[in-house]
Amino acid sequence: MSFLEDLLPVLWFGKFGEKYRVYSESFLQTLSQSMANITCGSHGDEFDSCRNDSYALILKMIAIGAILLAGVCGVSIPLLGKKRKFLQTDSNLFVTVKAFAAGVILATGFVHILPDATSALADPCLPDFPWSKFPFSGFIAMMAALATLLADFLGTQYYERKQEKQSQISRVESLDTVSETGKDTRGFNGEVFGEEEGGAMHIVGMHAHAAHHRHSHSKEHGACEGHKSHSHGDEENGARHIVVSQVLELGIVSHSVLIGLSLGVSNSPCTIRPLIGALSFHQFFEGFALGGCISQAKFRTLQSTLMACFFAVTTPAGIAIGIGISSIYNANSPRALVIEGVFDSISAGILVYMALVDLIAADFMSKRMSCNLRLQVVSYFALFIGATLMSLLAIWA
Repeated sequence: MSFLEDLLPVLWFGKFGEKYRVYSESFLQTLSQSMANITCGSHGDEFDSCRNDSYALILKMIAIGAILLAGVCGVSIPLLGKKRKFLQTDSNLFVTVKAFAAGVILATGFVHILPDATSALADPCLPDFPWSKFPFSGFIAMMAALATLLADFLGTQYYERKQEKQSQISRVESLDTVSETGKDTRGFNGEVFGEEEGGAMHIVGMHAHAAHHRHSHSKEHGACEGHKSHSHGDEENGARHIVVSQVLELGIVSHSVLIGLSLGVSNSPCTIRPLIGALSFHQFFEGFALGGCISQAKFRTLQSTLMACFFAVTTPAGIAIGIGISSIYNANSPRALVIEGVFDSISAGILVYMALVDLIAADFMSKRMSCNLRLQVVSYFALFIGATLMSLLAIWA
């Protein structure tokens, strides 16, 4: 036995093995404390000071109805307004309201979600190591933003290749149709449309002419005149709009579930009452921004409807789930703080990236905005007003 005892330190590299054992035990102990489901001492008093289960349940039902209505209205206006000239995606009113909504989403990420994540992950209930030794909320948000960038890039590449393959198939099919029905497509001189004197089909030249036609106006009539009469740029950005709408919905839904869950498990009217108005306002303009992106992506009606419905029901569904598990879910436990803090950080990173890159930069750096001074002024004003009003809601919620 003594031989084994002398041999073990050698096998574990002496002091290194001892340090490894101490650190592993410390890590497991820290992990166990972080995942505990017991109520923290100070949180229990705050929770019980304004507790009223029956009144809180009534407020939760009101919250489900109000938030659902706000979400449906917000996401539906851009989708149903496509037939109305003033609400179409190329109208000035749409651009202005979308700028306001982008400000709301940006403030949601910076002012509401990220501070909540920081507060949760730095809570005294959690062990000092590692939660108080490193800014996890900012780090997770940064990595989520970078992951969103990667998803944005890969998704755009995928849809662009998919559209390119579809356009190639369409060109081949149209070429076959021309060949099969040559007698119907020949001109007065007996040549097929697009056919050169040597007999070759000049399909590539036709597409080159279309590309030249798209850019010739900027040279002949000025950059600001050319963009008004053609929509080729919108067709080229179709893949981009598809990815933006899907990633934005992912970011919105991920934090909407947590918001609804937090509201649903709470039995404090003091907490629920201010959240109803704040979340309804927030849900409406988030829905408008998402609905605008879905409209610009030009999905089929069924797919657009499914995306809109999924967004609208997410927060109310989170509230309903919270009501159902309120008896077993301890919102003031270390486990809940870690889960909410991590997911809030991820949501904040996604929303900040989407607001700055795919909503604000995409519209404010466009040729259309640079060529319309009045639209610039109104859109910037709407952007700052949206961000300010959403930030002010932090006073109550």
